[in-house]
Amino acid sequence: MTRSAEPRVLQFCHGYDGPFLDCARQYASLFQGTEYRVTTVFLTGAADADVAAQCASDEVLFLEYSSADVRGLKLKAIQDLREIARSRGFRFCIAHRFKPTYIACLATKLPVIGVSHAYGDYQRFTRRMFAKLFRERLSLLAVSNAVRDELRAVLPEWPHERIETLYNRINVETLRAQQLTRYAAREQLRLPQEAWILGNVGRLHPDKDQSTLLKGFAQALPYFNQDALLVIIGSGRLEQDLKEEARELGIAQQVLFIGQVPNARLYFQAFDTFALSSDHEPFGMVLLEAMAADIPLIATGCGGAREIVEGVGVLFPLGDNQALAEGLISLSQLDKRQRQACSMAMSERLKTLFSYEAAQRQFWSLPQVVKLTRSVE
Repeated sequence: MTRSAEPRVLQFCHGYDGPFLDCARQYASLFQGTEYRVTTVFLTGAADADVAAQCASDEVLFLEYSSADVRGLKLKAIQDLREIARSRGFRFCIAHRFKPTYIACLATKLPVIGVSHAYGDYQRFTRRMFAKLFRERLSLLAVSNAVRDELRAVLPEWPHERIETLYNRINVETLRAQQLTRYAAREQLRLPQEAWILGNVGRLHPDKDQSTLLKGFAQALPYFNQDALLVIIGSGRLEQDLKEEARELGIAQQVLFIGQVPNARLYFQAFDTFALSSDHEPFGMVLLEAMAADIPLIATGCGGAREIVEGVGVLFPLGDNQALAEGLISLSQLDKRQRQACSMAMSERLKTLFSYEAAQRQFWSLPQVVKLTRSVE
């Protein structure tokens, strides 16, 4: 193996669908302004020049496997990654999700930082045995303290400094510059300009628990001081069930299911309040996007959502539509001064915890990163 004079880092991603292209960009950006060069490798997905241009990486490679190709032992993918590692002299690897972590550990002799974006990555016995086998050169990062604590619970023999948190983040200034104004966003989404609008963005799936959102909105509706709408952006297998529930609750005319909207984060200023009713959300990027739009938040007080919202928004117990209704009524009655205070608190939270600058400071102070970078100096 040729050891490069410039220290190089391998970032190994399952794919670039959904939020994972942004994840690749977030982690590659951690090395900007340092001596490290980043090679990002995507396990699945066709080669795409636009994707490569958005990765903030010095080199982007596409293995172009399908999801079916990488079931089972994934021997060909292991061989391909081994060849890439041999030719570049990487110092360590950052792997997103379990499958790339597994392949990286088997394909290379590199120290690997495995990033867990969801609950349950190491719940299976076989995965815990894998973690035990490679624990000398494997450490873990979680996208929230909630995910971190689950990892620590299922891997109790691991020192806590080997399982840490690094929050997802946004470029607040860039996103704010891209977001449409309230008037323009409502115009584009064909929403009435004068209504009080509660927004929700997410898959129509049991994990997102929009059923509780419908019930809470229905209970709060008589107490709003103006015409009110619940606008749900997203699609999924529960769409017809949720529409039927809205009819049964007598609020079908006040609930708009507007389906998938490309780049939905650009339209958040259309909302007066943003609600996330999810069941134990691992993190909740939509909450950061709503905060960047200065939209008051209400969310379930569990999972990663609590870490984002607590102290700057309203939290309610999971599945408690009465508490949700009370929170919605309170938020609908905020005056201008209260909304400004809320906006300032959210901006400070974004800056201190969820900005690129905050993430870079945190990353380079993580025990596993300090250890890795000291060992290669």
